[in-house]
Amino acid sequence: MDEQLEKAKQLFFSYQGHFFQMNRGGDSEEYKSYCVAKEVEAEWYKEMIDQVAGELSIMNWNAVSRMEAIVKYYKDSMILEKVISFVSQHIKGSDSIVKLMYAEKIIEIIRSLKNVLSDEVLHKALKVTLGTLEDIISKPLVIDPGHELKLFDLKDKKSLNNRARKNIDVLHELLG
Repeated sequence: MDEQLEKAKQLFFSYQGHFFQMNRGGDSEEYKSYCVAKEVEAEWYKEMIDQVAGELSIMNWNAVSRMEAIVKYYKDSMILEKVISFVSQHIKGSDSIVKLMYAEKIIEIIRSLKNVLSDEVLHKALKVTLGTLEDIISKPLVIDPGHELKLFDLKDKKSLNNRARKNIDVLHELLG
């Protein structure tokens, strides 16, 4: 890859493909000067999604927040599929807060992608998210060190369950 294209890629990744933010950051004119083809940008989005998907973790949810941010500009169901795959494989043993945060991020990703999702992907996402929320409600409150309830606008198990139930209602709305 030549030096100019590499610089364009660095800019693209640093702004997560958000051209509005690139403009606000004062780098859009430089980026435009590289005349990057839309096909190349699409490849970069896929590369970025794969990279961020590899960073998904139950220890923190920065990566899932980045996925949520990317989906606002790049409407690809692959983003949701990668998050759902991670949640299906890794979240069962997590604390109640991690489960809630992932469920809420998935709901936002679904909202952003609602018009481009296949029925199959939508139903799989809804099933995994509903299962996660029901798991929160049915099991005792488990909080790992550093995950204080008040940091997440929660007071106790009852408030956690209420928030999970509200998210279940949102899922039903998304289906309707």
